[in-house]
Amino acid sequence: MPRSSDGHAFDKSYWDAHWQGDRSGAPEAIAGSPPNPHLVREIDDLRPGTALDAGCGAGAEALWLAARGWQVTGVDIAADALARAAERASATAVADRARWVSADLTMWVPSTTYDLVTTHYAHAAMPQLEFYDRVSSWVSPGGTLLIVGHLDHDQGHGDAGPSAAASVTAGGITARLDPAEWEVATAEELHRTAASHGGARTLHDVVVRAIRRH
Repeated sequence: MPRSSDGHAFDKSYWDAHWQGDRSGAPEAIAGSPPNPHLVREIDDLRPGTALDAGCGAGAEALWLAARGWQVTGVDIAADALARAAERASATAVADRARWVSADLTMWVPSTTYDLVTTHYAHAAMPQLEFYDRVSSWVSPGGTLLIVGHLDHDQGHGDAGPSAAASVTAGGITARLDPAEWEVATAEELHRTAASHGGARTLHDVVVRAIRRH
């Protein structure tokens, strides 16, 4: 089972503690953060439909999608994260286009598929690539999968992510996407600087966007 750098499994107790502020990562700052720039770049020109944000946290990405006409389901294991997301949504004009589901993504099964399934730095209590396999199965034919993850520490890019076990490479993700079923549109490993509560830090990201063939 993947574990954080301090040895904790990425289970409900870990994420509850994280969002309650018992771990580093400044939950208050995360709760008010803008949407992931990779989402904005990769999805902005898509026609809105139904979307699932797997591991939605405080809802920045889900609400960005809702503001652009998507009907969004945000799923997270941490109750405090969802409470922050719902509070943030209530202050917008798009609250009716976002719903929040408290669930463990290693066990939860949606009742439908989605035009867009996206996940940003989500780590579940299961191997990371298997987690991506799971969420990719929820994309409708013709729909889009967008994965933003932490770049594998073992590739010499530093220690930006929470643990090597939860990190991936673009090639590792795309190797799981059957070319008979998926068209890979983006497969990149990128580095960017982002503000944090301790000052600027460098993030090493993996971005994969793929379209499920009809």
